[in-house]
Amino acid sequence: MKLSPDEKLDIREILKDLDRYRPRRKGWTWRTPVENQQIGPFVYKDTSASLEQSMPLPAAAAYFQGIDPQCDFVITTEIASGRFEDDLRRMRMAAWHGADHIMVIRTTGQSHIDGLIEGTPEGVGGVPITRKQIRASRKALDAIEDEVGRPINFHSYVSGVAGPEIAVLFAEEGVNGAHQDPQYNVLYRDINMHRSFVDAAESKKVMADAGILQLDGAHNANATAKEAWKVTPELFVQHAVNTAYSRTAGMPAELIALSTVPPTSPPAPKLRLDVPYAVALRELFRGYRFRAQQNTRYMESDTREATVAHVLDTLISRLTSADIQSTITPDEGRNIPWHYNNVAGVNTARQTLAGIDGLGELVEWKEDGPLRAQVRELKERAVLFLEEIVEGGGYYAAVAAGQFVDQGHYPERKGDGIAREPEGGDRAGTVIARKADYGAPVCSHFGDSVYAEAEGKPCETYGGCTLCDPSKIQYIDELDGEDTVETRLERTLAERAQGLVRPEVEKHGDGIVCVTLFVPESQALAGAAALEMARHMGLKDPEIINAQVMHPAEGSLFEIKGVLDIAIDTGQLTLESKEALLSDAEIESWVRPREIRIVAATVGEDEHSVGLHEILDIKHGGIEKYGFRCHDLGTSVPIARVLDKAEEFHAGAVLVSTIVTHGDVHKKLMRDLDKMADGRGLRKQLVLVAGGAQVTDELARECGMDAGFGRGTSGRDVASYLVRKMREGESG
Repeated sequence: MKLSPDEKLDIREILKDLDRYRPRRKGWTWRTPVENQQIGPFVYKDTSASLEQSMPLPAAAAYFQGIDPQCDFVITTEIASGRFEDDLRRMRMAAWHGADHIMVIRTTGQSHIDGLIEGTPEGVGGVPITRKQIRASRKALDAIEDEVGRPINFHSYVSGVAGPEIAVLFAEEGVNGAHQDPQYNVLYRDINMHRSFVDAAESKKVMADAGILQLDGAHNANATAKEAWKVTPELFVQHAVNTAYSRTAGMPAELIALSTVPPTSPPAPKLRLDVPYAVALRELFRGYRFRAQQNTRYMESDTREATVAHVLDTLISRLTSADIQSTITPDEGRNIPWHYNNVAGVNTARQTLAGIDGLGELVEWKEDGPLRAQVRELKERAVLFLEEIVEGGGYYAAVAAGQFVDQGHYPERKGDGIAREPEGGDRAGTVIARKADYGAPVCSHFGDSVYAEAEGKPCETYGGCTLCDPSKIQYIDELDGEDTVETRLERTLAERAQGLVRPEVEKHGDGIVCVTLFVPESQALAGAAALEMARHMGLKDPEIINAQVMHPAEGSLFEIKGVLDIAIDTGQLTLESKEALLSDAEIESWVRPREIRIVAATVGEDEHSVGLHEILDIKHGGIEKYGFRCHDLGTSVPIARVLDKAEEFHAGAVLVSTIVTHGDVHKKLMRDLDKMADGRGLRKQLVLVAGGAQVTDELARECGMDAGFGRGTSGRDVASYLVRKMREGESG
């Protein structure tokens, strides 16, 4: 299956012959670092191989030759629309923006399901991890990998009471990374300790043999704690317990990634608190990988606030180290990240990392300052905590005593930690001792098995297991006869066939839109007014998703989500055809040898000059940078004076700006310029261009101009047109 950039992902093609699909690769893949990489005009220090196809950052095309440097960190995005057919489209968008670690969030409820779910029931706040969903995702990612030119890691969660079964499923289906942390099950899902750790040993062994990168969940302590900076000693202890247990279960260090989250966010003095923690963590756990994530504990619904925290967290990653940089959006609280916010999170990470490229060569830590003292103190607190656990009877006893996620800064205790009884919790009493003749169902297995002593692969004794012989996998397509991907696609495909398109942010054609309103009243009154305004806009079920008080009395800013229940017939739309712009280099190489002169002015009685300066001035990327010699006559310039100067300077073009449009004065001024130039015998030698907020190319040509430019015009737009027009004149 080959993707084309100008064609949509064909979900039907993904679903075709899915029962016979096999993953073409297994195991985790890291980016390929490139030292001192020349990309465009810059040499980069901390980058990896570039993508074959991507969407560069917004400023890249306009100012930096369209370059798109890829950092050396793997970049994560978390996706969970609740419908895997929509997730596939999100994956493609994210990959084009630089993500190569795609995490699909599971449902909370599935942590308590004692076995595998087959089929594809729609999830709520996540997607059930089923064979069909995984296969479709991995198959789509194969094609997306080819499209962008980089391997993409697919990731989910080996947690809950079906851990070993999920691990086998992931190994069979080519999942590349997974969360696996028995402590997460115990503390946050109240799953029985014995069951959680026994299952974890089997899961970790299976994951290790499949080359699946393991992420732990220790960061959930500072996502749960009231004051996250006080649980940092515990985070070290949780990492230590999990890494030691993972190694004992057979997982090599290179497949273990510690999930690290800076504990604070502004207005806290973030760097002063979080950097010592980050340094101590990396020093204590040398030899392991690090996956850096943002702290969602303090994340509100304000995208700007989340972005600032994201930038600071990414700065800490570069100042210390990270192998994977995760990205989080304010939508996490709603459990259905909007696809454009997913992309915004990825872009925040890559823009930040591009901006601080080579930072390690410019800065170094002050070894004689407060940093080393803080690092040492954190390590000491963690070691004392671990010693206390050992002296108190071990991990189970410590959990039973409520020593984890206690709000005190160890050794201080508040007595409000999460307490679990070793013999209690979900699935208590379900661990069964193996009999002497136990035979493991798959080769990757932790513990005793009668097949372990066999020569060759253990499963050869019974003709092969599903990990060695995928043909033995029993593929179940759907369980729910009504909620199937095919039925969900019916409306989507029917409307697409009719050329209909709807807005969306969560699921295909959901009609959801977001509008921003400022209302100049007190917050309560303003909020009610904002919702009513949204209803008058035609939005159904409007709700305020973010509110920011500008002043208690003067007004508040609201982001409102609602449904715009309308489908647009694309066949009835008229698209403006635009000629591709010339490159900066092509424009400049033609202009500079010719010393082309331009006369420009805001004409009539118009005093507006900002727009014209945006087109002319080199500071704003105007046409001066290409070598045009611009003579700006200023504002309120009579048409006759413009032509006088054009004749005096032997100009090749005249650029006039007209913003004031009362009585259609802008039309009159353009017509007067054309007639007067023609009357003076200058029309054939001058290119006449007009611009302004109410000017369009069609209107300008009707009024005698050669071209017109309206809102959003750049200097490159005008320069590209002038060069093409003047080249025609030379050849003519």
